[in-house]
Amino acid sequence: QVQLVESGGGLVQAGDSLRLSCAASGRSFSNNVMGWFRQAPGTEREFVAVITRGGERIYYSDSVKGRFTISRDTAKNTVYLQMNSLKPEDTAVYYCAARSRYTVSPSTQDGAYDYWGQGTQVTVSS
Repeated sequence: QVQLVESGGGLVQAGDSLRLSCAASGRSFSNNVMGWFRQAPGTEREFVAVITRGGERIYYSDSVKGRFTISRDTAKNTVYLQMNSLKPEDTAVYYCAARSRYTVSPSTQDGAYDYWGQGTQVTVSS
């Protein structure tokens, strides 16, 4: 059974940092484009960051650019999201997602992803 499991969320103050992890199990995701999305209460899920197979292409939403860093460790089958200078507006459930291994291009659209984790809550207090 293929699974993506996020961890690392929590309650922090504005200006703090968190690192989210997304561990894949069931098979290797080294050939999958991986993305992070988030959803705040009452809003639609929105794109945060994406990384291609070899990490040669990385994109961020404008709202997190310069503060968040996506990375991957192929040996550990894990993707990370380092979040610095957190703001209250970053409060959301954060989801890890993977595209099909047959797709090489990154995407900012959640409908383009085939596998999803259950999400981890990030709450930033002011």
